[in-house]
Amino acid sequence: MRKTPTRAEGFFWSLVRDRGLEGLRFRQQVPIGQYVVDFACLSARLIVEADGGVHALRTFDDAKRDAWLTSQGFRVLRFSNGDILARPNHVLAEIREIVGKPPSVRLRLTPSPEMGEGRRV
Repeated sequence: MRKTPTRAEGFFWSLVRDRGLEGLRFRQQVPIGQYVVDFACLSARLIVEADGGVHALRTFDDAKRDAWLTSQGFRVLRFSNGDILARPNHVLAEIREIVGKPPSVRLRLTPSPEMGEGRRV
């Protein structure tokens, strides 16, 4: 287990922590069997891995690891650090699709000065 997350892991965590993605509870650095996965949503049996450049050299090890995790009933999604940082909406949309939840509708409301939002005119 690492003590310091990568930049991409920190950014991804800021997007999903506190049930920030469709109410799904993600945990980070989760031990599962002999492996420690980057992120896991245990209720959805979903693992999200943030892959840096070294993973291009470890495709056999990653495939073996993914096969074992899949045999335990998990779905494994791998995203490059670049995709997480540059295309976070794409990453989140793919996770939503996998767990079968459509994106929530988020309305942008006009700020209400009475509620302490915006400024009074």
